[in-house]
Formats: sequence, C-alpha cells, structure tokens
Amino acid sequence: MSELALISAIRQALAEPGEHVVRWVGDDAAVVRSRPFAVTSIDTVVDGVHFTLDSHSPADIGHKALAAALSDLAAMGAQAGEAYVSLALPEGFDGGPTLELTVAMAELAERLGVTIAGGDVVRADSLIVTVAVTGWGELDSELIGRDGAKPGDFVGVTGELGASAAGLLVLGGAGQGLSAATALAERHRRPTPRLEAGRALATAGATAMIDLSDGLAGDARHIATSSGVRLEIDLACVPMATGVEEIARAAGREASELAATGGEDYELLFTLAPERWKEATEAAGVALTRLGRVVAGEGLELSGGPGELRGYEHL
Repeated sequence: MSELALISAIRQALAEPGEHVVRWVGDDAAVVRSRPFAVTSIDTVVDGVHFTLDSHSPADIGHKALAAALSDLAAMGAQAGEAYVSLALPEGFDGGPTLELTVAMAELAERLGVTIAGGDVVRADSLIVTVAVTGWGELDSELIGRDGAKPGDFVGVTGELGASAAGLLVLGGAGQGLSAATALAERHRRPTPRLEAGRALATAGATAMIDLSDGLAGDARHIATSSGVRLEIDLACVPMATGVEEIARAAGREASELAATGGEDYELLFTLAPERWKEATEAAGVALTRLGRVVAGEGLELSGGPGELRGYEHL
C-alpha cells in the first residue's frame, strides 16, 4: 500500500472530529478552537522496550500508545481533547497491520471523546509510535501538578495495582493456566487511562497527582521531590488486582514488589486533604484506597514490603 493510500485508509478509519476541531487529517496542520488553558504531553512506545511484536498485536500497540499518552492528561485533571500520532513503520509492517493499529487507536479515542486530529507516517528500522495529546481546562486551579502535596494530606490511589507487571510475567511464560492469567495479560496490553477520575479528583481538591507509569516506588518519589515533602506509604494497604499474588508466587516474586516497581498500571496516585476524602470517593467513579500520608521532610518511606524498592527508569 502506498503512503497516500495508507493515509487515506487511516482517515476513513477515524471517527468524525470533535466540536472544537476546525481542520484535521488531510491538511498540513490541525486547527482547534482553544480554551483558556491547553495541557500538552507526548509519549512514545518502541518495539523491544514497551512491547514486542510476538506478544502484542498491532491493535494492542495502538491502544496502549494512545492510552499511555492520555494517562498524562488524566494525571493533570484535564479534559482530553486531541491526539496527534506519528507512526515509524519497519519493513513488513504493511497496510494491514498499520490499519489494525490505527483502528484500535480510533476506537479508544471515540470511546473517550478524543479526536485523532493529525499525524505522520515514515519508514524506520523498528516500530515506533509517538502520540502527542492536548487536553483543556477552564481554570489553572483545576489543573493539578506534582508539587502541591502538603503535610497532613492523605496519599491515595485509584483502582488496583500490579496487574500490568503480573501480565508481563504471564506474557513471559509465568503462571500459564492460572485463572487470572488471561485477564492480567490483557491489562498489560490494553490499559485504561483514568480521565474521568483525574478530573473528579482535581475538582475534589487533589493537591498533587501523577499517573503510575513507572511504578509506585518511583512515581511517589516524584511527588515527594516536587512538593518538598516526605510520603509515607504502607505497601500492605496497596489494592492488589485479582490474580497478582498467584502470578507472583508462580514467578518466585513478591506481589508487593510487582505493585511497587512494575509500572504501566496507569492508575493515579494523588494527595488530598483528609476533609476532602469523602467528596473524592463519591465523585471519582472508581475505588480509591488510602495508602499513607504526607509529612514534613523529604523522600519516600515504604513500609510493609521487601527491602529497597525503586520504580522503572528508562535511562
């Protein structure tokens, strides 16, 4: 399939643009009606680093690439708007797989109210998918960074942890035949960005927030460092996804280690004043769990788990 034919096929696979999009795929640049505050992030997934072609289908890769980028908007409490996609395609990854990847991305975008407004296609030595996303906010006070945690705040998390790390172990051969293996592998391949929960937590007064892309042990340190405080987290309180403990035992690992260091759960870690906790739990649309508290000092204290734990680092 030629480049022009592929771009035409991709255009046909996309849903109609959202109401804020004036010009999109087919022009040299997108034109979008702005709101007071634009929130922009970019994320890249690479074959051999974030996935392998023998363990992830093209559809899995498309879904994961967009979900990972949108998760950054969720962590800011922004309303997701548009996505821009760059595909670097290796030899052999032809029109069929590329369209499968694009359709899965388009399906996730439509489900979340996001417009894929533009992009680029090039040839490369390996499959690389880069997604830039733009979210929107009406007030800067509604957009949450990592630097607002205060002594006395609760530390909380959305959903469940450990699923993605356990799913990666399943894809590597651990725990085959266990009842939760298939579901955990799917959680690794196709994460869900917590966009609604992020906005609800921002509205409820979250003081700091981050998405858990590199593991609780690493991402919690980012909040501590940015806020100039100390986070105390009890790993015994971590809400573990169903089957994580089984897979961890089968692989000779600790479940708490998977939850703290595995990354790619894309849940939201946040801090919040105690008096706002009830409001947040009622609004979030997903279970919230209190993991600990913010105190004066610096760094991160993890109790209830094995030894020194650190999150994933790319470099």
